Amino acid sequence: MSRVVVYSSDWCPYCMRAKSLLESKNVAFEEIRVDGKPQLRAEMSSKAGRTSVPQIWIGETHVGGCDDLFALERAGKLDALLKA
Repeated sequence: MSRVVVYSSDWCPYCMRAKSLLESKNVAFEEIRVDGKPQLRAEMSSKAGRTSVPQIWIGETHVGGCDDLFALERAGKLDALLKA
């Protein structure tokens, strides 16, 4: 199972949806909350090239945000990426 990292914010509904999808698949993930932590948000932005949350990595692959995660699920590609 690939390591999954989710940069998130407590108040973000997209973060909640993304985490809910991962939890529904029984996927353990590392959550890095960026609320009030500009250094962590800057780290995320530097790695992702985006400033919005969530930003999700599965293994070495930057998936993107919530919509990107759900697009992988709809395309039937999420499970394979999680197992890689």
